[in-house]
Amino acid sequence: MTTFKTMCPMNCHPTLCGMTVTLHDDAGVTISGDETNPDSKGFLCMRGKAAHENVGSQKRLLTPQVRAARGTDAWSSVTWGAALDQIAAHMRRVGRQRVGFWQGHGNWANDYAFGLKRAQMDRFANLYGCQVWNPAMICWGLGAFGVGITGAIETSTKEDLGENSEMVILWGANTVSQANTLRHVEIAKRRGARVVVIDVRRTEASALADEVVLVRPGTDAALALGMMQVIIADRAWDAAFVAENTIGFEMLAANVGDMTPAWAEAQTGVPAAQIVALARSYAATRPAMIVIGGSSLHKGTNTWQAARAIACLPALTGNFGLPGGGIGPRHGGRSHGVGFNDVSAADRRPPGTYIPNQMEAIVEALESGAVKVFISIGSNALSSFADTNRFRAALAKADLVVSYDIFANQMIREAADIVLPGTIWLEEIGAKSTNTHVHLSDRVMPPAGETRPVYELYKGLAARLGVEDVYPWVDQEAAMDAALDHPATNHATVETLRANGGRVALNVSHVAYPTLKFATPSGKIEFYSERAMSMGLPALPTTAAPDGTEDGLILAHGRTFAHFHSFYDHARALPTLAGREGEPDLWVAPADAEARDIADGDSIEIWNARGSFVARAKVTPRIPAGTVWIRDGWPGLNALTDGASVLPLAALSEFPFSVGQNTFAARVEIRSATVGA
Repeated sequence: MTTFKTMCPMNCHPTLCGMTVTLHDDAGVTISGDETNPDSKGFLCMRGKAAHENVGSQKRLLTPQVRAARGTDAWSSVTWGAALDQIAAHMRRVGRQRVGFWQGHGNWANDYAFGLKRAQMDRFANLYGCQVWNPAMICWGLGAFGVGITGAIETSTKEDLGENSEMVILWGANTVSQANTLRHVEIAKRRGARVVVIDVRRTEASALADEVVLVRPGTDAALALGMMQVIIADRAWDAAFVAENTIGFEMLAANVGDMTPAWAEAQTGVPAAQIVALARSYAATRPAMIVIGGSSLHKGTNTWQAARAIACLPALTGNFGLPGGGIGPRHGGRSHGVGFNDVSAADRRPPGTYIPNQMEAIVEALESGAVKVFISIGSNALSSFADTNRFRAALAKADLVVSYDIFANQMIREAADIVLPGTIWLEEIGAKSTNTHVHLSDRVMPPAGETRPVYELYKGLAARLGVEDVYPWVDQEAAMDAALDHPATNHATVETLRANGGRVALNVSHVAYPTLKFATPSGKIEFYSERAMSMGLPALPTTAAPDGTEDGLILAHGRTFAHFHSFYDHARALPTLAGREGEPDLWVAPADAEARDIADGDSIEIWNARGSFVARAKVTPRIPAGTVWIRDGWPGLNALTDGASVLPLAALSEFPFSVGQNTFAARVEIRSATVGA
């Protein structure tokens, strides 16, 4: 037996956990939490514990494959060379600007937040001059846009929360995707901190809460605005902080003047008295920290305005720059000072007509023929984009669809022409970054079958297309050294990481914005944003426009313990996780179920004008009437969701991450599914 320290291949950011892997003489592996890891301290959830099922799996993709014809299951194995020849020939024929690269979490199993593998894909695309899109648009980017417009992209650390916060608001943030953060919430609670959970249902985190606030999906911005109205009407804001570190307070006060608790109750479904009490408790407690949830919070009619309004609350109460205050760890958030050396060669991108980082624009480009070769890296894009039926039809118009992955998925089964087999996290070297450390994930076993790390795809295409300098390193360890060469890491190398037990502490401040210099044109928190107005967006925080109908049930999404994103075939490829969730469950309030003659456990059809989806009814009082909730990402589920864009083109390039998300909004109806229908 040989034992190694590594990182869990699940990307539950900001929860990234250390893992101890034991390789046995029979080539099997056992996995446990790494108690020496300073971030996770031995914690490993069921997703991580199931990761050993990747090793030796009969479901692994082990050879490159080519489909004889779309709509068939006639696959044949080919060599890597033959597959790359065919891909390169299509790329030459259509021209560089009609080739597009898309990647997802499946490419970051040993790379998340370090970002070298994404930068290497970008480097190829930049030097070649093809389309490349940043997948943050599908996940946390829209929420980050909201806090960014306000000026609060940085986050304080989980350690700061545990040590210093006297009040913690978990706003759409659940234990399912933030388990390590929740451990520090528990530490704070044991010190006497008050914990409030705001969500659309009673989540797992609710068990930790002193108070649970159930909000109608899409109205979180209204709740934040109602809280601001109370704080200002009570004259409970931090006048000194607001005067010194914000702009637009008078306009904000006028803006929320009519957004009373009664108004907010009508919007959110939260009782006015509860809104008043929550606002007063938050204003009176220092330091208070808000932990904002990830992509689920910003799907539907909430979009970016939820994060925009929530981020104003710490400024109004003087909680920014304060130990234990401000905004805590969130999906995609970074601490003050974190950074890595950029190897993407963005400055060498040739002139061209480029499709913006917007999901609807990508679909339109496929529909129009502006993109004819679509290459998906570690992503089930077909289940990730909204309005699945439209996206499937758009992919069908491409000349060539390529998927690089470790397991077959919906994208491969329904759309791909060529499949390239990827390595798992134990078969290649990489690193992951938490908010406080960078952790090494070393290679500990040879690649299975004919699998290859993804940089071999870029190297192979570059050689065939005559693109120079795509991979200027002798190996991936040297590439990692180049990316690690940054003051935040003390210019660490792979060897120094190995010598230090596989990790290095980052040069960061545990408190976000310690100098109170914020990421806005004014350098202050902007209640009023001229930058937003110049993009054609509201200058002040506001609520989303009503969707124009009250018909049907509001569909909300989220995570579960057995699932995170679409990789591992939505966890279907790992028996432990597939066994935990044999089929999709839709949470339904008892009143809504009774009105439709639906019982707990019934097979039901969820439907609207865009499509339908079959699930099992989970009738529970843990969700309010009028709302239904389901784990996101089930293949076929997004046939129900709206693919319209959220932001105008002028807003898409304001930040280095992408924000061009579909709305994913959906009102649905449910009915008993007819057997055989």
